[in-house]
Amino acid sequence: MERWFGLAVFLFAVVGGGLLIGATNLPGEWYLALEKPAFTPPGWVFGPAWTTLYLLIAIAGWRTWSRTGHSAVFSLWVLQMGLNFVWSPIVFTAHGLGAGLAVILVMLVTILAFIRMSWGPDRLAALCFVPYALWVAFASYLNAGLFLLN
Repeated sequence: MERWFGLAVFLFAVVGGGLLIGATNLPGEWYLALEKPAFTPPGWVFGPAWTTLYLLIAIAGWRTWSRTGHSAVFSLWVLQMGLNFVWSPIVFTAHGLGAGLAVILVMLVTILAFIRMSWGPDRLAALCFVPYALWVAFASYLNAGLFLLN
């Protein structure tokens, strides 16, 4: 029972935190007026994509915490989560496309480092981060495009 409580805490913190950040840092009129890079998906794609990714991020975090507690790999998980949660306020609220690009690139490197460090000891946690890494790589392309075009 205690094990499942930990998963519930991670799900609540990650999914709930992500939904809260998203709801309080909406793209708005400023974003709509920006010139967008090619392959920018429609706005409705982002909510379901991030909700799915947050579920996977929470599972990976819970598995890592359960296995290692405070450790280097869990510190990477915490770092990427902090970078993830700070990106939307930087870009959508402060309109910091350059700062957002710097944050998302560091986040991508952190995600890749988490995958690398988790691959041997917990392949499932690492695999949970693979779609996240792909999405953040694509989001990095979008952020870079926004920065360069505007």
